[in-house]
Amino acid sequence: MSRFERYLTLWVALCIALGVLLGHLFPAFFQAVGGLELAKVNLPVAALIWLMIVPMLVKIDFAAIAEVRRHWRGIGVTLFINWAVKPFTMAALGWIFIAWLFRPLLPEAQIDSYIAGLILLAAAPCTAMVFVWSNLSAGEPHFTLTQVALNDVIMVFAFAPIVGLLLGLSAITVPWQTLLLSVGLYIVAPVIGAQILRRVCLAGGGTARLQALLAFLQPLSLVALLATLVLLFGFQGEQIIAQPLIILLLAVPILIQVYFNSGLAYLLNRMSGEAHCVAAPSALIGASNFFELAVAAAISLFGFSSGAALATVVGVLIEVPVMLSVVWIVNSSKGWYERGQAVRATATARPTA
Repeated sequence: MSRFERYLTLWVALCIALGVLLGHLFPAFFQAVGGLELAKVNLPVAALIWLMIVPMLVKIDFAAIAEVRRHWRGIGVTLFINWAVKPFTMAALGWIFIAWLFRPLLPEAQIDSYIAGLILLAAAPCTAMVFVWSNLSAGEPHFTLTQVALNDVIMVFAFAPIVGLLLGLSAITVPWQTLLLSVGLYIVAPVIGAQILRRVCLAGGGTARLQALLAFLQPLSLVALLATLVLLFGFQGEQIIAQPLIILLLAVPILIQVYFNSGLAYLLNRMSGEAHCVAAPSALIGASNFFELAVAAAISLFGFSSGAALATVVGVLIEVPVMLSVVWIVNSSKGWYERGQAVRATATARPTA
């Protein structure tokens, strides 16, 4: 681990503060950058996400993708957390904190809208950023790609019914343009591009050249992550300063949900005997959110200035720093995880390649 990576928490905190400050001092600039979007997908942020996810995608060898079948436990746990636990626990947390505990501190007219935004945030699992978290936790790249692909297929059919059930709405408008563009921009295109890059490297210099490329890309990936933080907090700098209490209160159920879902996924994987390289991304996938889809759906259903839109934006703001803390937890607890009886039994029984 480089000195830069060792102090990543410090850089994250500085970038958050810098983003808020710059967003307050130069709101016109950040509004202009924030306006560079297509179907609610911000293009500068999309470019930075490409830089963040390419190192993970370049590691993928499609000839070995069939090996994912041996990680069926991790796939089952992740699907269970994403679709049977996550949306429903967020609805419960929204009711407990927003509709009950924090009700006297929030605008009465926006209570239901805030809860709706939280549900929209939890109803769609993350796509592109999962590759970033998996890369930082030494996750199994083939499992990560397969899991993201599965979630995307399920999301097409399950997002609207789950949101409709929890919100009590009979007709949910799914922002299909945002959904399809995000999948194409964050999954299909970078996977194809990374595979072309991988083949060029292997043909030109073999594994040594590929490793040299990864060593070059890894620092760029972290710089892109920090630049994304500056942009995200810069976009909302004025709003953070204008209503810090509301943002803080909305963040509470989101934080609890992230740690609960990631912790539950991590423990279930350990109990089932899954390898740590699968359990780590499984926990991170179970906690992360597809914020572009959530924001687009909130705006289309409730309006740009609604409480629902604000709640999804709060989810965007805390996504990166909170997920980095989950990455730290799963990395720090690897020794404890691998001492699990089921994990050791599975590792002993698994044939060596």
